[in-house]
Amino acid sequence: MVDTARLFARYGASVTIITTHANALTFQKAIDSDFNCGYQIRTKVVPFPAAQVGLPDGAENLKDGTSPEMIGKIFYGMSMLQGQFEPLFQDLQPDCLVTDVLYPWTVESAEKLGIPRLYFYSASHFASCATHFIRKHKPQERLASATHKFSIPGLPHNIEMTTLQLEQWVRTKDEFADLMNAVYESENRSYGTLCNSFHELEGDYEHLYRSTKGIKCWSVGPVSAWANKSDEEKTNRGNKEDLEQDSAWLNWLNSKQNESVLYVSFGSLTRLSNAQIVEIAHGLENSGCSFIWVLRKKDENESGDVFLQEFEEKMKESKKGHIIWNWAPQLLILDHPAIGGIVTHCGWNSILESVSAGLPMITWPMFAEQFYNEKLLVDVLKIGVPVGAKENKFWTSPGKDALVGREEIAKAIVQLIGKEENSEMRNRARKLGNASKKTIEEGGSSYNNLMQLLDELKSLKASKAIEKTNLKI
Repeated sequence: MVDTARLFARYGASVTIITTHANALTFQKAIDSDFNCGYQIRTKVVPFPAAQVGLPDGAENLKDGTSPEMIGKIFYGMSMLQGQFEPLFQDLQPDCLVTDVLYPWTVESAEKLGIPRLYFYSASHFASCATHFIRKHKPQERLASATHKFSIPGLPHNIEMTTLQLEQWVRTKDEFADLMNAVYESENRSYGTLCNSFHELEGDYEHLYRSTKGIKCWSVGPVSAWANKSDEEKTNRGNKEDLEQDSAWLNWLNSKQNESVLYVSFGSLTRLSNAQIVEIAHGLENSGCSFIWVLRKKDENESGDVFLQEFEEKMKESKKGHIIWNWAPQLLILDHPAIGGIVTHCGWNSILESVSAGLPMITWPMFAEQFYNEKLLVDVLKIGVPVGAKENKFWTSPGKDALVGREEIAKAIVQLIGKEENSEMRNRARKLGNASKKTIEEGGSSYNNLMQLLDELKSLKASKAIEKTNLKI
């Protein structure tokens, strides 16, 4: 979303990003750099009510949540921000609001100001369409078991899922369902949707979204590749620490053959159990393929690090694997010629970054809309190999972990990296990578969409000014 805001500024808009302090830290360097280049972009920070909702200082993002209670408090804190945001809207008098989907009340805020509200959707058109038809037809409710398959009605491809793969709020109708219902209702009342996707990736579903929702839609992705073209931007993206550039990963990658290394990352939200981490380690080792694995360092009171330390030493000796702790310059790594594929949790940002690099993927969805994204990669685009994840579950959810075993992991890795017959999948991924680069160049579909949107917003502003003048006369 921040990268999209930066693009607005680069093409002549005056942009203010409103967020909280801890969230601003993750992108402030990029905003300061853009501002110093002459773009009209700035950040307005409001305090997050952490103490009021019983959260530790600095816990302002879902990635800070370690339990269902903590996640609930973060959502409650988010709902309290309306009282701080709306006075800022009045002070800034913007010509347009672009808001995250989880602030459905901003539809009313925009109406009060008499300006358009754009619904920023950070997932795929495919996921949006699948969600729409499942909410409308409820095919899962006619099944005897949560593991039985059903076809999603209304889609141009035959997509089969199980009830277990649907979002938890759809299956259990919990309190989060009320928020999501408000989100979808606000979508229908928005001026239009701004989507981080591109026509060549999922054009069928872009058209279906427009015809189904009946609102305007602009695909302007992949915004990460568009807004972060230099190596410095790729290095700093999403990194709030002033770290010295660690070139150990680069030296290691430089020693590897082209397309021989697997990149393994589960994003900033996913937390894996120790048992699952052990299975991944053995799966990686048993596959015989080289890999880079990004891992979060656990707190001192958590167990499991001893195994990983021993595993890391073993991989250093064999030179088969390289572990990066906590944060990695993902955009730079994916661009390296030695990388041949990625293990992904099917978060939309990681998918777009992999597509931009022309890489096929091993799909391991965890929660939210990630199981839909897996279906897009595997069944529609045919650039993904599923690892066999069966249940949609947020990491804080209680219950038994459904482990993916080392055998399934190794099998998927060999299928993606180790087999020559996979050249067709690799070619499809390369073609999408080339298309992702062309779409953001002048004359490309995403470039044209952004220009059309900005022109439309300028016209709306001019019409509003003429109306005011006429009223005065």
